[in-house]
Amino acid sequence: MQADRINNINIESEILLPVPAALKQMVKVSADAEKFVFGARDEIHNILDKKDSRVMVIVGPCSIHNIDDALLYAEKLKNLSNEVSDVMMVVVRSYFEKPRTVTGWKGFINDPDLDGSFRIDEGLKQARQFLIELAKMGLPAATEAVDPITPQYLGDLISWTSVGARTAESQTHRQMASGLSTPVGFKNSTSGDVDIAINAVKAARQPHRFLGITEYGHSAVFHTKGNLYGHIVLRGGNGVNYGFESIAKCEKRLIEEGLPLNMVVDCSHGNSLGDASSQLIAFETCVSHILEGGSPIVGMMVESNLMAGKQSIHDDKSQMVSGMSITDECMGWEDTESMILSAAEKIRAC
Repeated sequence: MQADRINNINIESEILLPVPAALKQMVKVSADAEKFVFGARDEIHNILDKKDSRVMVIVGPCSIHNIDDALLYAEKLKNLSNEVSDVMMVVVRSYFEKPRTVTGWKGFINDPDLDGSFRIDEGLKQARQFLIELAKMGLPAATEAVDPITPQYLGDLISWTSVGARTAESQTHRQMASGLSTPVGFKNSTSGDVDIAINAVKAARQPHRFLGITEYGHSAVFHTKGNLYGHIVLRGGNGVNYGFESIAKCEKRLIEEGLPLNMVVDCSHGNSLGDASSQLIAFETCVSHILEGGSPIVGMMVESNLMAGKQSIHDDKSQMVSGMSITDECMGWEDTESMILSAAEKIRAC
């Protein structure tokens, strides 16, 4: 690294990572797992195209911070998924990166040991291994695109991607979404403004050219085709936006812009008003929308973990509760299972 009075004056050091192609060779995806991911994406395409009437349920921890706990959660979710697969497509939240408003833990990829050691190479490796285990289980993975380089390391194992409320207005993320191989959900802004997400969907549908790195670590100009499977995610803002009036207003805006009538409702964040248990109210309201027929809601998102609540990161990791979130407060497993099973019964009976 060249460092002098005009170059890299605020860079303390640099650590080389393996290029994406090298990590993919170290942690290989099998032909069966590759086939599963391809099929899961196709199922989501069919839901968005209204060829599959099932409801997509994207559920799981706010963030992954302990791989063993996350795998235990995934095993439980896979069993639940099998019970409701006739009416729901269950996708597990596999969020390894966390956008921060000011500062804080940036996610498993950045700091897998939760101690500020920032072993990003290990974070990427373990994240990839975890996603391969999900594919072996037959459980599709959803993630949030935060860093524009990360998809080169993990994108081949992801079935659905979100762009968060803080980044939906970012040109970088809209361009990146235009080239992603997954359907992409754009969240409305933290204030509740849905036009930011609608504009993001429109932008991502267009071809773009932008700078990035290839699988072999070379700088390149990428030319994208545009992503026709972008859609809006309603996550609330200054208030909730999953009610009938909010859905109707958003539907009207999508019609005005000539966009497909697809909405995913994030039952957490602004729509839970900071109370994880309130996700149940949002989820049940969305089910009511769907049961009325003709609803643009194609799916719901839920933050859920083995244990309800959230905790702080401790220096002594033995003091931390297994299966409890260290970021947003989550629903516990029992309440999650009950909520999904109850909703599935109502949908079947309709």
